[in-house]
Amino acid sequence: MLRAMRKLTADESGMTSVEYALLLALIVVAGISAWQGLDTSVSNAAGRVANGMEQ
Repeated sequence: MLRAMRKLTADESGMTSVEYALLLALIVVAGISAWQGLDTSVSNAAGRVANGMEQ
């Protein structure tokens, strides 16, 4: 495993499709977690507005 990692870091021929797929997966995971955080913030703000309108 260590030998494979050394070979991967020594290879400078450019990104392969596997590396592009890993990068895309990382971006998707970051986007999903950002979306979930935004959903929570929006829900909380909407709840505060609804509570303010009831009073």
